[in-house]
Amino acid sequence: MKAIFDERQWVHDPKHFMANGTLYPNPEQPRRIEVLQDGAGKAGCSFQAPDDHGLGPIAALHSAEYLVFLETIHTRWSRIDGASDEVIPNVHPDRRTASYPRSAVGQAGFHQADTSCPIAAGTWQAAYWSAQSALSGADLVHGGEQAVYVLSRPPGHHAFGDLAGGFCFLNNSGIAAEHLRKLGHRPAILDVDVHHGNGTQGIFYERDDVLTVSIHADPIRFYPFYWGHAHERGEGAGRGYNLNLPLPRGTGDDAYLKTLDTAFSHIRAFGADAVVVALGLDAYENDPLKGLGITTPGFARIGAAIAKLGLPVLFVQEGGYLSDELGHNLTSVLNGYKSA
Repeated sequence: MKAIFDERQWVHDPKHFMANGTLYPNPEQPRRIEVLQDGAGKAGCSFQAPDDHGLGPIAALHSAEYLVFLETIHTRWSRIDGASDEVIPNVHPDRRTASYPRSAVGQAGFHQADTSCPIAAGTWQAAYWSAQSALSGADLVHGGEQAVYVLSRPPGHHAFGDLAGGFCFLNNSGIAAEHLRKLGHRPAILDVDVHHGNGTQGIFYERDDVLTVSIHADPIRFYPFYWGHAHERGEGAGRGYNLNLPLPRGTGDDAYLKTLDTAFSHIRAFGADAVVVALGLDAYENDPLKGLGITTPGFARIGAAIAKLGLPVLFVQEGGYLSDELGHNLTSVLNGYKSA
């Protein structure tokens, strides 16, 4: 299986994030790259660097205003007397239609949904090449590859069109799906991360040309809380083109596989000819941000089930945080796909 990764993704090195009012070490660490590369290599993946598609395919989903913010905010923030090393907002607008301030502090609050997406000196460069990696993976699928793995880091599925959140800045899976669509495909996004892909849902919520499906821990008491509920089906032209399949906390392999069957029935009914799998590995039973109970053998079953769809697949890395089994779980899902 071919795989894509760019070395510039190492330069994003966030130090902190805040949860429950407490500052913690950020779990989205560069060392994830090393572990995931090793796991992909053990599944037979051969890595290559991405091409540079420029900003056009990124700007197809993200506003110019937001991209300017991401590229410039750390430099501007650093000019503030006494500012922290990382951009972390301390104020947010009460509505998304609020006025747009000139202040770096105000813009940080406008474009960062939470305190889990600190922006440091290398964040924009890493996010840009993470997205380029997803685009190059989509090119390989368009060129005839049956399956491609993309090590996108930082991840992307919590990023809206103009809003970062949950360790995410650019919506890599969405960018790849939109690229495939413009190349003539009819793509579906299947998000298997333990957290709902709220940014992906938000981007495509009023559209009928990309199907979005997410299987995740029930957000009633789990991040991202406000999105991911079963009644959210899309709006306008997108009504019926968004499917959320929330699961009770701790759900294990067998129940998860049954839920995948529901997802697959919608993907087939949509007439998809390619699937972008937002590959979160944090559904693992011992993941630091645990919410579900998938075992390492369970990931192989998930990979095999996806293969049986019979569609070209682009695996785009989302969550999955440092644990003893992170690399093994990636190996498991990719080997499961190949052996089906």
